Amino acid sequence: MPVTTGSGGGELTLYAIGDLHLSFAQEKPMDIFGDLWENHAERVKEFWLSKINDQDTVLVPGDISWALRLEDAHPDLEWLNALPGRKILVKGNHDYWWQSKSKLNQAYPDMIFLQNTYDKYEGYAICGTRGWLCPNSANFTEHDHKIYKREVLRLENSLEQAAKDKWKKIIVMMHYPPTNEKHEASDFTQLTEAYQVEKVIYAHLHGEKYYRAGLQGVRNGVEYHLVSCDYLRCNPLIIL
Repeated sequence: MPVTTGSGGGELTLYAIGDLHLSFAQEKPMDIFGDLWENHAERVKEFWLSKINDQDTVLVPGDISWALRLEDAHPDLEWLNALPGRKILVKGNHDYWWQSKSKLNQAYPDMIFLQNTYDKYEGYAICGTRGWLCPNSANFTEHDHKIYKREVLRLENSLEQAAKDKWKKIIVMMHYPPTNEKHEASDFTQLTEAYQVEKVIYAHLHGEKYYRAGLQGVRNGVEYHLVSCDYLRCNPLIIL
């Protein structure tokens, strides 16, 4: 079994937690959204330090900072960068500061900002994209359809690159759920099945009503995990 203490050594472990919604620059409190968000950054850090080592990897599927500009996001990104472990990130719908991947890579060379490509973890290719609302979701519009199709292409590019490089084991990370609230098949789920993806990690959903809207467990050979911060009670989830 993987070691889950922060003392170092032991087997490597892959964790995930999304929707950190950090706001050290502008101090935007999250507890207005409920008790699960009270002092959430401190609680995330406490859990993180108790179990994650520098040798581990953490998937962070979006909504990392409330900042609108990269310069305002630096306190949040520096906080995350200082925590143990290697971090692989995808963009969330609130990550407006995420504009230039080259600038992000230059500023934070120890974190991986995943976009139109893939990264590696112990025999796995980590693929991903932000995602978007899926067809037949409530209030889905023609504008949503255009963004949805663009995000499907981005995920396909990521998966195609991994397949071209002969990766047999694949994990997908998205910010949005890969289905609508009815758990109907989507282009995202069809892609993950076509590429024989093992696991899909996603976030974005908040509150008991919306947790239930997220697809979880195994379907057609793919295992789905919701890892939004409040759903996990601020405690990063072991994926592998």
